[in-house]
Amino acid sequence: MIMLSTIDLSRFDADDQRGRSAIIDAVGAACTDIGFLCVRGHGVDPAVIEAMRRTVVETFAQPDAVKRRFRVRPETYRGYIPMSFFTPNAAGRTPDRYEGFKLHVETAADDPICAAYPLYGPNVWPPTIKGMRPVVLAYWHQVDRLADILLRAMALALGLDEPFFLPFFRQPLTNMTLLHYPATAPDKEGSGIHPHKDSSAFTIIYPDPVGGLMVRDRDRQWHEAVADDGTFVINIGDVMEHWSGGRFVSTPHEVVNRSGKERYAFPYFATPRFDTVVEPVVDCVGGYCRPPIAMGSWQKDIVRSNWPDAEPIAASIDPGNIAPRSSGPS
Repeated sequence: MIMLSTIDLSRFDADDQRGRSAIIDAVGAACTDIGFLCVRGHGVDPAVIEAMRRTVVETFAQPDAVKRRFRVRPETYRGYIPMSFFTPNAAGRTPDRYEGFKLHVETAADDPICAAYPLYGPNVWPPTIKGMRPVVLAYWHQVDRLADILLRAMALALGLDEPFFLPFFRQPLTNMTLLHYPATAPDKEGSGIHPHKDSSAFTIIYPDPVGGLMVRDRDRQWHEAVADDGTFVINIGDVMEHWSGGRFVSTPHEVVNRSGKERYAFPYFATPRFDTVVEPVVDCVGGYCRPPIAMGSWQKDIVRSNWPDAEPIAASIDPGNIAPRSSGPS
């Protein structure tokens, strides 16, 4: 078991330079050490979080035949993900045990950016789930503000100008996956989601009280991550690792639900806009050397590699000796 560092962000924008510097230093240290941290003082209304959780539970309580009417499609990558749908990309392992519902930044169909890149557009909002759209968007908008603070804190921790990363997140490819892990017996083999690293800049998730988030440390040992009540868990993804020249670490993690209880999650994947080319913006460390990431083609490759009848494509810039290697539900 590993207790993640908890950082209070409430005074990040206060007129308190000493407190602000302490926050920046703590964010930088956590991102450099294990790439996971918890934040409180995040500004997300607990009532909004609870409404979001209720909506996620209701989403997966729908009859299977109803959910499948809204099944995810390769051309839009939005909608319902059936149980074990992406299993072909986890060859040689017990199928992942989760079902999901994929959402992207809500974009009007007539917005010019939709013609420029296919992963923009309106989401699928099943009419059988009353109020789903306003509840999800209310939560999304509040987490957007948290993401903005984290982007500014990470820039300062890297010695960059505070707003450095913000332009890359105007009309971003940020997305969210609603997840349901069914109750599983303690002796059941396999994972809810197999070991992977996220393809985002970073991921923001409100932890389920059931637990089961497993994180691999630098000694390649796996530990269950424990978060303080009321905090969000943040983990660095491959994009921010690359921007930071390897200073910030994108850490392998998985979900193991052997609690005998239902588990729900709704991770938010902060991802730059489609025309961003990601390269190190500070000096690289420890021999770190990776090619640039062209976000548009990279994200399309991830979708294709996740698709059951697609030829698998490497979805990460760093294989990391993890088997199987996949981006997970990001």
